[in-house]
Amino acid sequence: MKYPAGLPIGQTWVEAPATEPVIFPYDGSTVTDAPVGDVDLARQALDHALAVRDEVGRLPSYVRRNALQSVHAAISSERDAFVDLLVLETGKPLVDCRVEVDRTLLTLETSAEEVARLHGETVPLDLLPSGDGLVGFWVRKPIGVVVGITGFNYPLLLASHKIAPALAAGCPVIVKPAPQTPLATLWLVHLMRSALLEAGGPEAAVQLVTGGAEVGAALTTDRRIGAVSFTGSAAVGHRIARDAAPTKVLLELGSNSALIVAEDADLDAAADAIIRGGYYASGQACISVQRVVAVESVRSALLEKLDERLPSVVVGDPRDPATRVSALIDPKSTARVRTWVDESVAAGAKVAFAASADLGPTVLTDVPDGQLAWDEEIFGPVIAVRSVPDLETAFATVNASRYGLHASVFTSSLDTAFTAIDRLDVGGVVVNEVPGFRSDVMPYGGVKDSGIGREGPRFAIEELTTTRMAIIRPRP
Repeated sequence: MKYPAGLPIGQTWVEAPATEPVIFPYDGSTVTDAPVGDVDLARQALDHALAVRDEVGRLPSYVRRNALQSVHAAISSERDAFVDLLVLETGKPLVDCRVEVDRTLLTLETSAEEVARLHGETVPLDLLPSGDGLVGFWVRKPIGVVVGITGFNYPLLLASHKIAPALAAGCPVIVKPAPQTPLATLWLVHLMRSALLEAGGPEAAVQLVTGGAEVGAALTTDRRIGAVSFTGSAAVGHRIARDAAPTKVLLELGSNSALIVAEDADLDAAADAIIRGGYYASGQACISVQRVVAVESVRSALLEKLDERLPSVVVGDPRDPATRVSALIDPKSTARVRTWVDESVAAGAKVAFAASADLGPTVLTDVPDGQLAWDEEIFGPVIAVRSVPDLETAFATVNASRYGLHASVFTSSLDTAFTAIDRLDVGGVVVNEVPGFRSDVMPYGGVKDSGIGREGPRFAIEELTTTRMAIIRPRP
């Protein structure tokens, strides 16, 4: 970690009123003490962001692009250090933290590229006689100050999803990381501010405030901001949307992603995907495999293949390259997941597999509707398998959820694949891959209680701009 002490507010770093330890989830040791902000600092950050709003909005394209490219180069040169830091503050396995850094680099690179594509187009106003002789075109303008609030599970990546598109669009941004995981984000913000200063922009274009819910509320309810971009739970996202209205809100919320296994599926490929997609990041991913909906005729064979593969999922120290499941973010999360599993069993579900670790890879079967392990986002290394008589029932089962982020279907039939794409009420349908497949260049987001708006540099930049129409009648 190579950044000043305190919090990056305005054009400098200010002393925080308090500090709290960042805990390594695997063994409970302290990584370091991190600065903790308060409502006063949040208001200061807002004032500074508003003061540079017009300046940032007028920054030339080359300045914004150069700054993003410089940060990409800086993180590339410190890639291993970022990976190690993410392992310590999140407790995620090393392999997943490497993926997080790579995806962050892609987000920065593509955001820089999109700066050159931020333009409008002409409009044929003479489609009506009243428009004869008029010239019309529209351009994109920055929406204003952006407040980005991120989750603990992918702190560096999620922060880049907020900061890079905002800067590309010409918007000052204030980011608030999750209290458990501020360190990599602080480093990212330092690099952003340094790159902006070198490129000819104000450091106050990118700021960071830590703290609890009161800090988030101070940032998101200020009527002077242009947009809030939030990644986290549905309950918190709904509250932010209500309290922030009428400010534009982009929500990337939770899910209980489903994977359908059709009768004609490649069962080995499906089983591999369920293991890979259910347990990466220790199950702490919004599009990890949580619900497996298998056609009855393949249920037994699928469970056998899962049973063969589960013992190979290594549980242990996240610093070990072989580890695939490690400790959850904190003991409270572990206790919640265990409670949900126990409640499901009490309601009639069966434990088909459970690792000997405190909370290792788990497979439940026949979890009834109404149980949290099926209905809600478990955010842990638990997969629930249910069989249904046919594909029609499978589609209906997936759609019955209040969530709709990603879902996948394993099949050898193009007809089934396109039917799933047409029928599944989700933001993304993945065929013969995990629902957790995500490229940071695609329009990512959900429907229903999984959120509103789309991420991915091109689409997020559009979300963080407004169209301005120009109508001109040339003088004769």
